[in-house]
Amino acid sequence: MSRTYLDNPAGTQAPGSVVRAISHYMLHNSSNAGGSFRASIETDRVWLRAHEDMATFLGASSAAEIVIGQSMTSLTFHISRSICHGFQPGDQIVLTRMEHEGNVGPWLEIAKDKGLEIRWVDFNRDSWQVEPEDLAAQLSDRTRLVALNYASNMTGSVNDIQQLTRIAQDAGALVYVDAVQLAPHHLVDVQALGCDFLACSSYKFFGPHLGVVWGKEAILTSLYPYKGRCVSDASPDRFETGTPQYELLAGLSATVDYFAELGTECGGAGDKRALIARAYEVQRRYEEPITNQLIDGLQTIPGVTVYGITNPNRIAERVTTVSFRHDTHNPESIATALAGAGIHVWHGHNYAYELARVLNLPLEEGVVRIGLAHYNTQSEVERTLNEITETVAKGG
Repeated sequence: MSRTYLDNPAGTQAPGSVVRAISHYMLHNSSNAGGSFRASIETDRVWLRAHEDMATFLGASSAAEIVIGQSMTSLTFHISRSICHGFQPGDQIVLTRMEHEGNVGPWLEIAKDKGLEIRWVDFNRDSWQVEPEDLAAQLSDRTRLVALNYASNMTGSVNDIQQLTRIAQDAGALVYVDAVQLAPHHLVDVQALGCDFLACSSYKFFGPHLGVVWGKEAILTSLYPYKGRCVSDASPDRFETGTPQYELLAGLSATVDYFAELGTECGGAGDKRALIARAYEVQRRYEEPITNQLIDGLQTIPGVTVYGITNPNRIAERVTTVSFRHDTHNPESIATALAGAGIHVWHGHNYAYELARVLNLPLEEGVVRIGLAHYNTQSEVERTLNEITETVAKGG
């Protein structure tokens, strides 16, 4: 049975070049870093190049601003301790109700440890976005950090991070952005955004299972590092605990190269950053029509409710992640029926726990979540819509 990969919000398929880069490292250079022999010297190069490539990918000013680790969630748990090291009881952390739990749990835990106050910002039910005035209303002179969601992993809605960041920083707060769902679909430019930290996951944009956190170099250098005594005080070393997954770092560089190669194939020119930007431009031009096709098709199915932006004229304000429920068929039954047809989708709250809770969704059921990538096609969307239509028409 052929497979249709619409499970992309949870992890994308990797191109052969990424797989080959990982394999090549394991076969030819598998070693630890810091030695005088050839494989170790090559490992040092792999580590440095991965950080340089991610700096280019995110628009950072230096490879020293790139911290790479097991996952976005594990890195956020780790770095949150450093960020909040000097916070005092009664200081405030502001969270939005659009967040993935990876940008909630770490802050809730450190707040419990240090006696901090958590404030919540709701999202607007008409725009499906966090509105500037709603954020501003939750800020005070005790606000020390604001955690923002760039694109929702349930609704797909994209927030105006540049504007929200400016409001938070004007109130004296640091800004930590979760760009995990945004990075596979839109170009990230951390310097233009102005935020202080930004996190993403390479397996969501066709790479290996790694998390990446960018932070302004001056801020990273000023933080208290939780590290071993013999670990360097230089950034990012001081935040990368233990031995890195060097083979995956080789794959990470190959992932960035993949975007640059796409940009070249699509007529781009210039340096690697310009080629990556071109790849995103062409990718979005391809993905947006099939996302509208999916949303429009779902809305024609009786009993279906789509959670998120459905206006085709606002397609630039969302990513390809589309979630829905049916009046009489629970999400698991629909996802199971699609799986039987070789169509991969997810069901549940998908760690958008707070968002599901405030929408009064049954947390044990959640939604059916479909997410498109540039390797999906109109015919796959059409087949998926047909399968959903047939499933719900069976009753029960």
